[in-house]
Amino acid sequence: MSEPTSKKPPLSFEVRNDELAGVLRVDQIRTDTLVQLVQHWAEPKDRDAVIDALDELAAVAHSPRAEGALDAAVEAVEEAAAMDSAQLDVDVSDVRRLLGELQRVAARVGRFARRVPGQRGAA
Repeated sequence: MSEPTSKKPPLSFEVRNDELAGVLRVDQIRTDTLVQLVQHWAEPKDRDAVIDALDELAAVAHSPRAEGALDAAVEAVEEAAAMDSAQLDVDVSDVRRLLGELQRVAARVGRFARRVPGQRGAA
């Protein structure tokens, strides 16, 4: 991706380098995910359950898999670590800023919508 144009890059919409798609960046969700993942590690039994689930996820991710296997392995990690939903509250000033960024991204990406095979363009 090119240099960020957002005033707040960790929570932003940008145009991908090839201008064929937008990129939504939400760093706080990654931070929250990692913190939730390790919160139960103080208790050995909980830590072992999380590690076992992560080992299974690694095995699934690195091998041919049946449909739904990756989702099931991710859900097992989330359950073992008692993780919350991947969501973030966004205050009104960030909502307005993100809306403006998304509108700029949509205008740039939309220029190519009819020319890119397999992508739907605006009518």
